[in-house]
Amino acid sequence: MGRTGVLLLNLGGPDQLEDVRPFLFNLFSDPEIIRLPFPWLQKPLAWIIATSRAKKSQENYRQIGGGSPLRRITEAQAQAIQASLRQKGHDASVYIGMRYWHPFTEEAIARIKRDQIEKLVILPLYPQFSISTSGSSFRLLEKLWQEDPALNQVEYTTVASWYNRPGYLQAMAQLIAQELDKFPNPDQVHIFFSAHGVPVSYVEEAGDPYQKEIEECTALIMQTLNRPNAHTLAYQSRVGPVEWLKPYTEDALAELGSQGVQDLAIVPISFVSEHIETLQEIDIEYRELAEASGIHHFQRVPALDTHPGFIEDLADLVVEALEAPPIALSQVTQMKKMVKMYPQERWEWGMTTAAEVWNGRIAMLGFIALMIELLSGRGPLHFVGLL
Repeated sequence: MGRTGVLLLNLGGPDQLEDVRPFLFNLFSDPEIIRLPFPWLQKPLAWIIATSRAKKSQENYRQIGGGSPLRRITEAQAQAIQASLRQKGHDASVYIGMRYWHPFTEEAIARIKRDQIEKLVILPLYPQFSISTSGSSFRLLEKLWQEDPALNQVEYTTVASWYNRPGYLQAMAQLIAQELDKFPNPDQVHIFFSAHGVPVSYVEEAGDPYQKEIEECTALIMQTLNRPNAHTLAYQSRVGPVEWLKPYTEDALAELGSQGVQDLAIVPISFVSEHIETLQEIDIEYRELAEASGIHHFQRVPALDTHPGFIEDLADLVVEALEAPPIALSQVTQMKKMVKMYPQERWEWGMTTAAEVWNGRIAMLGFIALMIELLSGRGPLHFVGLL
C-alpha cells in the first residue's frame, strides 16, 4: 500500500508567554480573520493589534499556566493514534498541522513530502464540520496542493466530520457520567453543553452544517449516556453586532440560575483538547457567572485529550478511511456562496475570531474599528465571525 500517513489538523496556540504576540500576528495577518480592502494594510494592522493585545492575552494565558497546552496535547494524541494504528497492523506515521502556530500545516506537509508518504488521511480534530474550522484548514491544504505539483504524488482522502462515531460518543458519555457521579444526586444535575458559536448567516445563507451536526451530536451523547438528566445546548464566544447561534452560553446560564438550578455539569462539546476556552473561559469566566446566577455546584467535564476509547475510535476511523473510496478536499469545502466569504467580492469589512484568542474580543473590535476608520475614512464596519 506504500508509506501511509495521517495529518491531524488543529488551530494551534502559543506555547509560552513570549509566543503570544507573534501568534496573534500570525492570526491577524490572515485575511480570513480581518478582511481589508487594501492588502498592504494586512500585516501593519496585524502588528498593531498583536502589540496592543499582547499584555492582556499574556495575562489570560498566565492564568492557565503560561501558555496553551494545545500543542502538547495534540502531540500526545498523535503518538497515541500512531501506537493504536500499529497495534491494528497499520505502520502509519502521524503528523500535526496547526493553522496559526507551530507546527504549521505547511511544516507538516514538508515532513510528509520528506518522508515520501504515498497515502494520506487528512483528519481534523474538530468532531463537527464548520467552514470556519475544518473548512479553513481544508482551504489552505487545497491551495498547497494546487501550488505544489509534487503533492500530486500523494494519494489522500479527507475526513469531513466524525461527531457520530460510536467510540467518540461512548467516551464523551463516560466522562460526563464520571462528573455526574461526583454530585450527591447525580440524576438531578443539569447537563449543559457549550459549543463554539458561529454567525447565523453561516448556517442559513452559506449552508454550514455546523449547527445541525452540533444538535445531532448532543442528542446522540444524551442517548448514549442513557440517564434522566435535563440538558441544555448553548453557544459561546460570540462577537460583533451580527446575530450568532442562540442561546448564548452566558444567557442560558443566567436563565438556569433564575429557574433555581443548583447543580450543573458543563460539557465542552466542540472541543477535544484542553485550551484557553475550556481552561479560562469556561473554568473561570463561566464558573463565576454561574455562581453569581445562583448555580452553586459547577463541574466541568474534561476534554477527551488522550482518552483510550476516543483514541482507538480515531484509529479505527483512519483504517476505515484508508479502505474507503478517497474524498478530495474540493468535495468537502464547497459551500453555497450566498454569503460573501472567501474571498470578499465587494467592499465589505469583516472580522473573525479563533479559539485560542477569545480574550479581549470586545476591546479588540473597538480598536480595529477605530484603526480602520482612521485609515480609510469609510464606514460603517460590518463584522462577521468564525470560531
